[in-house]
Amino acid sequence: MTKMSLGSYPHMLGFEQLERLLERTAKSAEGYPPFNIEQTSDRSYRITLAVAGFAEGDLSITVEDRQLVIRGRQREEAEARVFLHRGIAARQFQRSFVLADGVEVGDAVLENGLLHVDLTVAEPETVVQTIQIRKG
Repeated sequence: MTKMSLGSYPHMLGFEQLERLLERTAKSAEGYPPFNIEQTSDRSYRITLAVAGFAEGDLSITVEDRQLVIRGRQREEAEARVFLHRGIAARQFQRSFVLADGVEVGDAVLENGLLHVDLTVAEPETVVQTIQIRKG
């Protein structure tokens, strides 16, 4: 059986870009840091990442090509520390979320080891277009 792409369906014109977005998000799936996505109203969402140990200056949030990218990198401490056991990960991360058209990134708040990023969806404009038919 061959794999069918969205572009091969005759009634789905122009959805090739959606297929590329789905492939891009599947490739970036990783487990760290854990996150939640909640719907806070009809037109808003909140992404919450567990970023314990990261300070505000260790985190960056950007929107690149309709993709929300959250990065974390902890600074190296100047003093040498000797750990008898090190169970708390101090690794860098990058988490990406693909945004649909009309989704805007709002506030970002860091509290109690959780990074909250609020998203809002703009109300779509209803457009009715009449196409003139010419005689051939």
